[in-house]
Amino acid sequence: MTSTAQTPKNTPLGDAFHVYDTTLRDGAQREGITYSAADKLAVARLLDGLGVGFIEGGWPGALPKDTEFFQRAAAGELELRHAALVAFGSTRRAGVRAEEDAQVRALLDSQAPVVTLVAKSDRRHIERALRTDVAEACAMVRETTEFLVGEGRRVFLDAEHFFDGYAFDPDCALRVLDAAVQGGADVVVLCDTNGGALPLGLSQTVTEVIARTGFRVGIHCQDDTSCAVANSVAAVQAGATHVQCTANGYGERAGNADLFAVVGNLVTKLEMPVLPPENLGELTRVSHALAEIANIAPDTHQAYVGSSAFAHKAGLHASAIKVDPELYNHIDPATVGNDMRVLVTEMAGRASLELKARELGVDLAGQPEALSNVVHRVKELEAGGWSFEAADASLELLLRNEIKDDPVRLDEPPFALESYRVVLDHAQDGSVISEATVKVHVSGERVIATAEGNGPVHALDAALRKALSPYLSWLNSVELTDYKVRILPGHPGTDAVTRVLLESSDGQAEWTTVGVHGNIVEASWLALCDALVHKAMWDRVPQASSPA
Repeated sequence: MTSTAQTPKNTPLGDAFHVYDTTLRDGAQREGITYSAADKLAVARLLDGLGVGFIEGGWPGALPKDTEFFQRAAAGELELRHAALVAFGSTRRAGVRAEEDAQVRALLDSQAPVVTLVAKSDRRHIERALRTDVAEACAMVRETTEFLVGEGRRVFLDAEHFFDGYAFDPDCALRVLDAAVQGGADVVVLCDTNGGALPLGLSQTVTEVIARTGFRVGIHCQDDTSCAVANSVAAVQAGATHVQCTANGYGERAGNADLFAVVGNLVTKLEMPVLPPENLGELTRVSHALAEIANIAPDTHQAYVGSSAFAHKAGLHASAIKVDPELYNHIDPATVGNDMRVLVTEMAGRASLELKARELGVDLAGQPEALSNVVHRVKELEAGGWSFEAADASLELLLRNEIKDDPVRLDEPPFALESYRVVLDHAQDGSVISEATVKVHVSGERVIATAEGNGPVHALDAALRKALSPYLSWLNSVELTDYKVRILPGHPGTDAVTRVLLESSDGQAEWTTVGVHGNIVEASWLALCDALVHKAMWDRVPQASSPA
């Protein structure tokens, strides 16, 4: 069976530089990640759409799900427009011919056009783990590479533990690289397998290896010193033309070099067009989509693509950003598909709130009194435990209430509370039922409604919906999508307070509200009321949707 290896030409650099993704193999070794074969196909499609050059699909023959993935890909379930699919595996075993080794045959059976072979390059691993000598280890590399190349595969070599091995016995490490190149390997990848290298030393080693061999060199870095991205960029600056990464830095232990940070740095800092230029704005979306498939919450503080990557909190920052956003942003966030945000906290000044208001569609320009009132009110509320950093909808209501002629604000709320009551019933069988009764005034009528729920907040929400549904046509489209509670310590001599963040959605937009009180039910009620008032406010604006 033969296969013609693909040569990526999806960027201006073509095959001169490789962005190689190993999310489906090395990234899948992260604790808590378990990809099904269908998940792996979905991940591969996203990565291909982003424009990476190579997608390492896994280890066929060693893991059943990886074998299934390659079978389904070969059967037509994975059509790649940009990337070449890569199968990962080991060289032949000692004393076995390459063409007779079951693992090597599995690499061919995967029908992947590219194969990455892993081989020990540290004498200590060769002798203690493989229990063979350097000459046989090199023969295993050379002969396996020759066989795969002869079968029409393009071959890369992952030189495992290279930096540790080179420091211990450089000649041995280079012999392994030489064996791969003699066998026909296109790239020899220097792997910082233990993740212990630092950028300066790693860069010096890469420079020295290229000078001594003239080989095409790649880099693969683990993040055990939090230097995987820095090490990868340093290796590229030293001459590496093939960089291996994983989406969001997924990987075993501390993880791998983050694909999105590495690409972001190469494109925006080194001006290397390693992705199709029209795809750079997809970095944030793809990062979050891949996090969803991995069932891991996106890292809000992740460089380039995190929701907080361009979020500014200090008033000093906001004052400068008001003059020129580039003064505190290292790039335009839109370049990578992200947005700048201004966080409103007790640290906020007038500039912060004016910028945040503009972000929410509220114009405070030329209204110094309203701006001063809002600044004072926010600082007062935050001193009592409120936080508007993640509650844009509540902040928008506060802002609009200060502007008497605001065209969006409601002159009257959609309902007014008379009272509510929540009781818990703990039955003899151990079941717990919550029951809530609300008395509200809506559309000139007094309405009383009672409902049960699996908790006090659920019951309260159900009772309020029961009371308001006949009067608010949009209410059935609104659902609570998340509920977060935090207990905040009080000041000396005071009780603790509870902060509730409530996320709501109407199927088209999402918004977050906040409530704070010493009682968790009252804090939840405050957040719930803000959520419904915010929806009512924007529902009355024709063909508009809330910026929040």
